[in-house]
Amino acid sequence: MEAICNGSKGSSPVFYLVGIPSLPESLFLLVFVIFLLIYLLILVGNALILVAVVIEPSLHKPMYFFLISLSALDILFTTTTVPEMLSLFLRGDRCLSSPACFLQMCLFHSFSCSEAFILVVMAYDHCVSICRPLHYAVPMTPQTSAALAASAWLTTLLLPIPAVVQTSHMAFENTAHIYHCFCDHLAVVQASCSDTSPQTLMGFCIAMVVSFLPLLLVLLSYAHILASVLHISSREGRSKAFSTCSSHLLVVGTYYSSIAIAYVAYRADLPLDFHIMGNVVYALLTPVFNPLIYTLRNKDVKAPITKMACPQNLGNSRDQQPQMLL
Repeated sequence: MEAICNGSKGSSPVFYLVGIPSLPESLFLLVFVIFLLIYLLILVGNALILVAVVIEPSLHKPMYFFLISLSALDILFTTTTVPEMLSLFLRGDRCLSSPACFLQMCLFHSFSCSEAFILVVMAYDHCVSICRPLHYAVPMTPQTSAALAASAWLTTLLLPIPAVVQTSHMAFENTAHIYHCFCDHLAVVQASCSDTSPQTLMGFCIAMVVSFLPLLLVLLSYAHILASVLHISSREGRSKAFSTCSSHLLVVGTYYSSIAIAYVAYRADLPLDFHIMGNVVYALLTPVFNPLIYTLRNKDVKAPITKMACPQNLGNSRDQQPQMLL
């Protein structure tokens, strides 16, 4: 059943989220449960990483400082959109005020941009640790690490603002129908009565900059890493260097795979539902896989999380150790 949005001429528009147009209402509860489980997995997984890095002294290093920045971003990134989607599928809440819609749009794209540049900073950290291991502590001081993370956050938080401000000045009907589950920039632009070409072009240009510039910087970092690894004579040394980067490479691969899915869904001649689901996958894929990748593949992170999850078993094993020695 569709919610009724009230609006009058001269007032701010009300944005009506259509959701996934061809999805029958009988499946709304199932979709709600799936999204809720994914959201809880994102919150719990990233919160565990945050707590593990904070309480474990051995993880107080630049690499893990950037990791908790990434985990915090994943929590904020999904929290801007998923609660709204949950409310849509459970209660049928489809209406957003103009300020709420534009705030959601700004935060969604800002946190997405920040994630791309945090991945660049993490690549730089790996590059320094592998290419200049003896001098690693010189450039990667706590102050430098904080400055790099703050730059990644602040710069990219500002990038989407011009597009959001310009979109807010476009003409909309009293009740603007957005064919999406949340206020994505392109979906809101397409709901306007104005000429959408300038805004579509601006959004595309910003997306290209925040996608390809970070990717180029990551590739340059790994080109330096590869050159250094090839000069390592021992197989064990090469293996250790590659294992150091493996988790980050998987996260980068997941992030850009989700961007590719969203881009193909928008540009290909596919039904509207595929466009919407492509962007939903982009919003959920990386945040749900990041904690899984780092807890399963990184022993330094996995150990304190296991300790927190099973403190009793750990204590029993310590108690039994002296008896075995006797």
